[in-house]
Amino acid sequence: MKIEWAPADVPLDRRLQTLVTGIFTLFFFSLPLTSFALVALFLFYGGLVIRTLVVIYTVYIVVDHKRNYSALDGNGFMWNRTNPLYNVYRNYFPVSLVKTADLPPNKNYIIASFPHGILGTGICINMGLEISHWLKLFPQVRPKVGTLDQHFVIPFLRDLLRWWGLVSVSKASLNYYLTKSNDPKDPTNRDGFTSNAVAILVGGAQEALDSHPGQYIITLKNRKGFVKMAIRTGSAIVPSISFGEVDIFDQVDNPPDSLLRRLQTLVKKITGISPLIPVGRGFFNYTFGFVPYRRPIVQVVGAPIEVVQSDQPDADYVDKIHAKVVAAVEQLFEQHKKKYTANAAKTKLVIN
Repeated sequence: MKIEWAPADVPLDRRLQTLVTGIFTLFFFSLPLTSFALVALFLFYGGLVIRTLVVIYTVYIVVDHKRNYSALDGNGFMWNRTNPLYNVYRNYFPVSLVKTADLPPNKNYIIASFPHGILGTGICINMGLEISHWLKLFPQVRPKVGTLDQHFVIPFLRDLLRWWGLVSVSKASLNYYLTKSNDPKDPTNRDGFTSNAVAILVGGAQEALDSHPGQYIITLKNRKGFVKMAIRTGSAIVPSISFGEVDIFDQVDNPPDSLLRRLQTLVKKITGISPLIPVGRGFFNYTFGFVPYRRPIVQVVGAPIEVVQSDQPDADYVDKIHAKVVAAVEQLFEQHKKKYTANAAKTKLVIN
């Protein structure tokens, strides 16, 4: 294999972007294991005080999660969601955000997001890590990103995710955020925001298995849980497509009938996480490594699909709204693929 090395005269700002992105990527891939390792380190090698504090902290986060889903109202610490370091990470790709319709702050929203990609990088930057672009386009609407519920009972990982605006994607957690009052006078809206927009990567771990450059394969046909949640809470559903998300990483070839895919599917069923083998570039080469490729990601946010609130969603009505979401996703993709994909004529949206 011939290695393509990065030229020596790469500008310093681009080298800084590569370094920051590489560190962030390694950090994100290893967060759960790093959190467990830290706990083990403190328990095995810490003194009595440290061990006691770790045990108390672990018990506290488990109890708190059962009590209120590890909820963090508001936008959290804004310095941790709009700072220059995260902007360097954004500009590496770069990641941008496109608005096609207003999201009035008098209701709450489910942002039905596709595709998942390897890490969901675009959605996590725009609505989690670096939210300055979102706040300009959608004022008074708090951005949040749903992720696996089990992450919120892991010490250290739990608090990092909360500070970055990530929330549990469990039914109870989503219900908590999506039924929040939109009244400006409500005490929970003292931050000046009156709406919550929770992004859900609908295809999840299954969709991640299908992520390869240039291939927009999404998992939606039989995913109706988010539609039921929208109806129960009266939240509008907003389709969102992150063009380029599938292009920043490749992964080891894993066709559906391969041994690797069968093993990945087995692990996914047990843990809820797809054990992907991502392929990227290195710090000083473009051929191999774990750093994502420097390719643009454009998150296009569509128009809200309104629903009629019902505590007991009717199956026919769920199917009706689901069909609207599928049609809206297809339309959004076709309307914008010419502008945001490299080979629009050959780029197709496959809905599984």
